[in-house]
Amino acid sequence: MNQETTGVQSPAPTHQFTVLLSATRRGARLARLLAREQLRSWGRPYEIAEHIVAELANNAALHGHVPGRSFRLALMLTEADTLRIEVTDARADRHPPSTAQRPLPEAESGRGLLLVEALSDRWGTTDGPVPCKTVWAELACPPSSSHR
Repeated sequence: MNQETTGVQSPAPTHQFTVLLSATRRGARLARLLAREQLRSWGRPYEIAEHIVAELANNAALHGHVPGRSFRLALMLTEADTLRIEVTDARADRHPPSTAQRPLPEAESGRGLLLVEALSDRWGTTDGPVPCKTVWAELACPPSSSHR
């Protein structure tokens, strides 16, 4: 379910991680690895979130790239065990479609947002600060059984 939001406040995070990365394929790979390690350090399952981060970071590097500008990865975990993943890029003029579109069967790309939609509880976009936009996803992220 894609939702556009403006000014909606999420609950205060109990854990937070933010990093700026180059808007390149290498930066997107690093975003995935950093998210996995951060969630592991918080004692949270990381497999699903890692896939979502990979897709959103790849989109930021491919569709949100502006020469000389980075993208920002943010992870926020609330007391209610909700993980919010945000990827902010410098291309507010390029929004993903309001609902994930199924590509033609022979297409070699275009399935990333379908994956984000399937793996997250909700996702959407937020504009700002100019010239940026944030694509976000939220999912339940209870403690890992091995860390209880």
